[in-house]
Parts: sequence; C-alpha cells; structure tokens
Amino acid sequence: MKKTKKHCVDCGGAPVNHNVTYISILLGAFIEPWTNWIGKLIPESSFDWTGPFIIKILTFLKLGKITSEPKNDDSGRTRVLWEEAIRRGIKMYEFRLFNIGHDVFISEYNGDKRFFDVLPRPKKYNPKGLEWMDNKGKMKKHFEKEGIKVAKGGVTHYKRKALKIFDSLDKPVITKPNMGSRSRHTTTHLSDAKDFIISFKKARQLSPWVMIEEELSGYVFRGTLIGGKLIAVLRREPAYVIGDGIHNVKELIEIENKNPLRDDKLFHKLKLDEEAIKELKHWGHDENTIPKKDEIITLGQKTSRAVGGGITDMTDIVHPDNKILLEKVAEVLDDPLIGVDFIMDDVATSWQDQPKCGVIECNSAPFIDLHHFPLVGKPRNVASALWDIIYPASKPHQ
Repeated sequence: MKKTKKHCVDCGGAPVNHNVTYISILLGAFIEPWTNWIGKLIPESSFDWTGPFIIKILTFLKLGKITSEPKNDDSGRTRVLWEEAIRRGIKMYEFRLFNIGHDVFISEYNGDKRFFDVLPRPKKYNPKGLEWMDNKGKMKKHFEKEGIKVAKGGVTHYKRKALKIFDSLDKPVITKPNMGSRSRHTTTHLSDAKDFIISFKKARQLSPWVMIEEELSGYVFRGTLIGGKLIAVLRREPAYVIGDGIHNVKELIEIENKNPLRDDKLFHKLKLDEEAIKELKHWGHDENTIPKKDEIITLGQKTSRAVGGGITDMTDIVHPDNKILLEKVAEVLDDPLIGVDFIMDDVATSWQDQPKCGVIECNSAPFIDLHHFPLVGKPRNVASALWDIIYPASKPHQ
C-alpha cells in the first residue's frame, strides 16, 4: 500500500522538509561570514564569465542540460521574467543540474551576458544589503536605527528568553522562524503563555532562531522596489469572505468558490477547515454567522494563494508618506531589487497615522509574478521594470 505524505498544517500551502530547512539555516549561519569574506575578494560580476564556463563543463560531462524555454516545473516568477525577456529580444537560458531546475540562469542582450540565480541584478551594485535582507532579526535592528517603523520584538533560540520577550510585549504577539518565507510555521493572536510556548516550538522546527514580536494591525502588503523606486504594491489577503447581510459564512464560502479565478491553479478554493474555524472563533464567529453587508470575515492568517489567500493591486492609491517610507527601505538596504512586506490597515493613509503598522520583512528574490496576476485590480508588469535596469537598451519604444 502506497504511503501518503503527511501534510503539515503549519507550513500551509507551501510545505517543506523541516529537518532539511532547519539544517540549511543552521549551516548558513556558520557559512555566511566566510561567503561574505569571499564576496569581498571576488566581485560578483566575475561570475558572468566563470558561471557559463562552469555550466558548459557540467553540460559536457552530461551532469546537466541547458534549456532555452520555460519548463512546467519553473515558478511563476521565472515564467514572467522569461516571457518579458522574449518580448524584448533578450536571450535567456536555464541550467538544470541532473535535469532539475535550481533557478540558475544566463541572459544575453547585444553580447552582454549575465549569470544569475533566481532574479538578475545590475552588474554594479552594493551586495552589502544581501547579507542581512532576509534575516528578520538583523533587519529589525538596522531599520530601528534608521527610523523605519517595525514591530517591537526580538529573536532567540532559548525558551526562557522567549518567555522574557513575550512578557515584555503588548499582546497579542506572533511567532515565526527568523529565516523563512510564505508564513510557514507562523502563529498569530498569542496572548496566553502556554499557547505561546507551543507556537515557539513550532517556529523552531524550521529555524534554530525564532522571531517574537507584537502583532500589528491590518493587512499584509507587498511593495516591490526596483532601482530604488516603488514599482507596485499589492495587498496580500488571507482567505476571506465579504458579508452581504443575507448569507451565513458557510454559504458565502460556497458562493466565492464559484469565482472562475479560483480554479486551483493560481487561486485556490476556500475551505471551512480547522484553521478557518479557529480564526472564526477568535473573532466571535462561526460558520452560521451572518456577516453585515460589506463586513470582511477572515478564515485564517496565512496569505498564501494555496490556502485560499487573495491578492489585490493597490499601487494607484498608495499614500505619498508610505511611498517615501518604502523607498527609504531601498536606500538603507542599498539594493536594486527588494520585496518589502509591511502591515497596516490602509495603504492610502499615512503610516504616521497608523500606530500599529510597520515593516515585517524583506525579500531578496521576491515573487514578482504576484503583481502580474492579482485576483482583484490592475496587473503590473514588474518583470519589465526589472529588465529596464539590467539591459536599459532593451526597453521597448513607446
């Protein structure tokens, strides 16, 4: 009898191997100082010619192959980048070690070759920000120093210190792996010490170090900055339904699941599962509650599309103060490509008028395809903005 793979509720719709993830983060912490030191000696631009050379050798030895078009297992992020490259006449290749994609690419335009992993960056940029961009604890310290709004909190491996941090913060709090993404093993609404310890241990399944911080108020937004400029902003919504004053929560879920965009490809159907019931209970609801007209009822806290999350483009209504705040993040990191996750109630209102808002994390390889395919709102061609700073001459004439 075939053994089925156990589903991890805490990973949500993006499961990973816990042990492998934990060990890779642990090893990364020890290796990072050495790679940073080597990076200072060997400029990244040198890989533009050494990378393709190594790939040719591996291909000659039949340890891998080079493909000239996207494959089915390539991410949406890769696909939108590749499609825009084709539109501009940029040649793009992927090296697949043992015929498995590892996000290793070569691009070429007018003889100018770039070797990159995941997403390209310009030849001349300061890699210093990459040393701490994905580390939530280090990010918090840097941003606090520069006056960028973040949630209060701290990072630790130890239970005793975790409880000390928990006691010092306003409730509720959240726990999450210090290194990680896509809301894996993140727990919200924690006010009880017993529940907090359980959640702390869940976060520590993926990372030796856990981030503990005050829970901010509002939605999770993603701002993508390219070349220091804010290109697009979207609102990442957990699974939710909107009341009409007539139907109960269960019926509203059934109605929303008829939305043709929820075809279980990009956007998945809503579920009235254990996570949803728990979220409803937290807000004093259940499946029989009849929400008021236009009342938003959340069915979880994870914003992944795989668990019913939605995406709404908000680019055109971003308040000028919020644009300045996000572009300051790019200035402090001094990096040409950043995905910034921040929480606030209303992106059209200044962050200065929203006391429980703040930046929660940054991403060095953001899923730019999220902007291309919103559930609600205008698509934004972020891939085009990225190629603009890699190969400026490839920019189509308007």
